[in-house]
Amino acid sequence: MSMFTSSRNKSEVYSGFKSELGEVKEIVEEVGEAGLSGDDYSDEKLLSQFSKSLYYETDEEEQYGAKVGEEFFLGPHLPLKEQLGPLLPLKEQLEKDKEDESLRRWKEQLLGSLDMDSIGERLEPDVKILSLSMLCQDRADLILPIPFASKSKVSSFTVKEGSRYSLKFCFSVLDNIVSGLTYINTVWKSGVRVYNTRVMLGTFSPQQEPCTYVTKEETTPSGILARGYYTARTKFVDDDDRCYLEMNYSFEIRKNW
Repeated sequence: MSMFTSSRNKSEVYSGFKSELGEVKEIVEEVGEAGLSGDDYSDEKLLSQFSKSLYYETDEEEQYGAKVGEEFFLGPHLPLKEQLGPLLPLKEQLEKDKEDESLRRWKEQLLGSLDMDSIGERLEPDVKILSLSMLCQDRADLILPIPFASKSKVSSFTVKEGSRYSLKFCFSVLDNIVSGLTYINTVWKSGVRVYNTRVMLGTFSPQQEPCTYVTKEETTPSGILARGYYTARTKFVDDDDRCYLEMNYSFEIRKNW
């Protein structure tokens, strides 16, 4: 019995295989022209493991994402910052828009049961990142202290290869609404960037109780190429380019905990 189905004869299979082989040959030639050595190509394999969990993967997307509020356009002409209007104290915002019924209801929904007497007159929101935690299966939560004191060439923590994990952020918001709070994390291995992600946490109104956000579950890369020492930088910013936390840290991926 033939291993090919009746709808595809041998010539068709050969033609398809020849086409795929040609594509592979082109890739190999491009790698050779770029001057990549065997070690470089290994780094590419490692990067591909990380890229499976990237929120954006191209340099163009990173370029847009790196300039929060400057490069994203709501319309054909004006950047986001030019369309947002001036920043006002929260009480003044509520008073200004009280005649707009739909906008008033939206703000009431956003603010919830917030006690307006507890709101200050600050223009800018007061956002404090209280804790950063790594949640791993069958392991105690790993909590990074804030402020974080990074020691050069000493890993801050160790992670087992192929482990599933989530990140949990705890933060407080006071005085005004924070728009587009975003988590940015960049990771390097041997000076080569292998991971770059940004997670939009959302827009938050001021409230007395801390807010908590848990990211979707991801998996650490595995294999001999993935093991080793990494450096990283984490930032929390908003749509107006305000940075609420920036910290450097390091970690190590091992075969076992």
